[in-house]
Amino acid sequence: MAAYCFFIVFVALSTLLVNSEAKLIIRVDQSGKGDYMKIQEAIDAVPSNNQEPVYIKINPGVYEEKVVVPVDKPFIILSGSKAANTIITWNESGEIFECPTFSVLASDFVAQYLTIQNTHGPGAKAVALRVSGDRVTFSGCRILSHQDTLLDDNGRHYYVNCYIEGDTDFICGNAASLFEKCHLHSVSERGGAITAQRRVSADEDTGFTFVNCKISGVKSGSAVLGRPWGSYSKVVFAFTYMSNAILPQGWDDWRDSAKQNTVYYGEYKCYGPGAITKTRVEWSRNLSTQEAQPFLSKDLINGKSWITLAPTSSKNSTSAGNINGGH
Repeated sequence: MAAYCFFIVFVALSTLLVNSEAKLIIRVDQSGKGDYMKIQEAIDAVPSNNQEPVYIKINPGVYEEKVVVPVDKPFIILSGSKAANTIITWNESGEIFECPTFSVLASDFVAQYLTIQNTHGPGAKAVALRVSGDRVTFSGCRILSHQDTLLDDNGRHYYVNCYIEGDTDFICGNAASLFEKCHLHSVSERGGAITAQRRVSADEDTGFTFVNCKISGVKSGSAVLGRPWGSYSKVVFAFTYMSNAILPQGWDDWRDSAKQNTVYYGEYKCYGPGAITKTRVEWSRNLSTQEAQPFLSKDLINGKSWITLAPTSSKNSTSAGNINGGH
């Protein structure tokens, strides 16, 4: 018990994020009271190959637009006031790299207090968020769709206090990502999957790790924790509450039994009615403390050197209106 309490304290301390000082602040407001009325316009205003943090403050509203942070726009910090009233929404299905509501291609990106949703509905690939840059943080965000909700594509990523909702493979891709204190909600009625991790080689240092998370669902026995998009798919859940939405088998081989020999699917000290490991498929792992330890800190993604949050004040900062002439 003492060791467990120590771990809880450790995780609480480890989630403290370093503040950034942004020299440039851009304000987005739909009523015209900011520098821009659209989020994409604000991102477009950031200089190419920028080397200093740019803070884009989004005022409450429903922003119906498709947003891309291009690869040559690093060091952007995008922040709403709270996720419930700052919503980025789009309705599109199709090829997973083309249909996302929000795509992050740049590195050193931070988003917080936003809802990002694809409203297309069930039965088709409809990505809400694509993350393909390195050193990317999402904090306090809601990410909503049905199939392939979060395309966690490539790079090192950190998600904390986020709510992620979907039914089929709704966290998918081949990034190296740590999810802390996130709520995963399955809206699947049957045959759903929380994750579809795409690691294709034992040499790849990628995978999804969930620590101190919560899994809920709309129906009992309606989803598995994961299935292998790639032959070496790697997913670990630790200290996570699992509702009865999770099927007793826990994991699925996606109709390819050969992958049972190469995937890495582990659980460590999870709890709740969906976390009974004695009913799991025999090729998943009930991790020992020693086996789980490498997955339990930000060292997993070298995160201590880059994980950050938006600045808490704009003191000594310059508005984009003074630089770019305003809206």
